[in-house]
Order: sequence, then structure tokens, then C-alpha cells
Amino acid sequence: MTSEAPIETLLHVMAALRDPERGCAWDQAQTLETLAPYTLEEAYEVVDAIERGDLDKLKGELGDLLLQVVFQARVAEEAGSFAFDDVVRTICAKLIRRHPHVFQADGSLLADGPERLSLAQLDANWTASKAAERSEKTARPEQAGSDLLGSVAKALPALTRAEKISRNAARHGFDWPDAASVIAKIREEVDEVADALGRDDPDHLAEEIGDLLFAVVNLARHSGIDPEYSLKKGNIKFERRFHAMAALIAEGGASLEEADLPAMEAAWQRVKRSEA
Repeated sequence: MTSEAPIETLLHVMAALRDPERGCAWDQAQTLETLAPYTLEEAYEVVDAIERGDLDKLKGELGDLLLQVVFQARVAEEAGSFAFDDVVRTICAKLIRRHPHVFQADGSLLADGPERLSLAQLDANWTASKAAERSEKTARPEQAGSDLLGSVAKALPALTRAEKISRNAARHGFDWPDAASVIAKIREEVDEVADALGRDDPDHLAEEIGDLLFAVVNLARHSGIDPEYSLKKGNIKFERRFHAMAALIAEGGASLEEADLPAMEAAWQRVKRSEA
């Protein structure tokens, strides 16, 4: 296998691991359903390596993610559904179809070179292409009643899914005119949460907090901010400040368990001032 292209080697390794007689019992036992959580985990680890700027780790994490693609394609092939080559052909066809400013319909490059379009035009064209594909699908009897909001994957993190749902709704014209209007909606939702706190109804309170979070996601979208990225940054900031607060309290000869809330708040404010 050493003379093979690397992807061919990986495909053969995967086939060997799935071999019913000579393969690995764990790999043989896996299904598309059992592999799904690993796919999400590997995707998150790729993002983490990128955010850390660790290119050596990124190389390994991309390999782990590629393994998931090869693994699931192998499982599907064994079931008679599709193979890895079908996955590659499908994505190549999609890329060619969605880049008419670069490719001709047969996949060859445009004779006069790529058409120069602005990023805004490219984004609009990509969105229109996706919408056309969805319309074609919903026109098929088996796809009747498909989601008007673009069938956003339910496995996405809730913040990311909320952003995609609201963005798709906005393409139908259902949106606030500007960020200031979203602020007003957030204030309205805060008041409704405050009202729900006075009731003995946890389900209603959860619903109102969900409405508030959805409104905040829309504020991020209108501001050009990725809400998932923003919350991750907020988490990191809180962790950094919490540890610094604990260190300040320890310098005073106490521990978090011994410190009362006013002492912790005073240390927290000192940390914030030092960062500013």
C-alpha cells in the first residue's frame, strides 16, 4: 500500500478495520448513528486547533475528521447506499454548480478566466443557488412540506442554529430593520423573563429565557458577530477573571470557600480594572 495515494491507503485501512473476519471488533460494531457524536467532537476539535493557532495539532485533528468521512462512507457502502467516491463526486458537482463565475457546466474553467465579483455578489449568488436547490427538492413529491427555513440541521449548537434560522427567516423579509430595533426586542423579552420569574411555572420561564436568547442571537447577527464565537470568548474571559479573582483572594490569605460574596465582588472589580 506504500505506493498508493494517501487517500487510497486510508480507504484500504478502513476496509481492513471493518473486515468481518480479520478486522477490529470495535470498528466492526459501529453504525452511522454511533459515529455521529464522534463527528461532532472531531469538528469541534478542528475549530479549537484553529482558534489556538496550533497548526501541528490542526493537521492531526483534520485527519481525525477525515477519518469520520471515510468511516461513515464505508458503513454506507456496506449497506449498499453509497461509497466514498460518490461523496467526492457529489461535493465536486456542488462546487462546480455553485461557482458559475469560475467553471463551465462541464467543470472546465471559463475560457476568459473567472468573472470578478464582489464578496457581497458572491454571497448573494451562493444563497440564490442554495435556494434554487431547495426549491427543486421541495418540488419533488417525496420532499413535499420541506422546511421553509432551509432545513437547518437540528444537531447544530443551539446558538448557531438560532442564527441560521433567523438568517433564513430574514431572507423571506421577516426581520428587524436594524440592530437598534433588536435592542428594543431584547428589553421586551427581559421584562417577560422578569414576569415569568414571579410565577411557579418552570416550563414557561424556560420558554421566555429561550425567547431572550433568540433575540440576543439576532442582535449578534445584525451586528455581524457570530454568536457562538462571541459566547466562547465570553466563557474564556469569565474563566480568566475567575481564576485571577481567586488568586487575589489567596494573596490576602483566604480561599474562595472562606471569602464572602462582597470580598469576591471586590476582587472581581480589581481584576476588571487591571485588564482595562
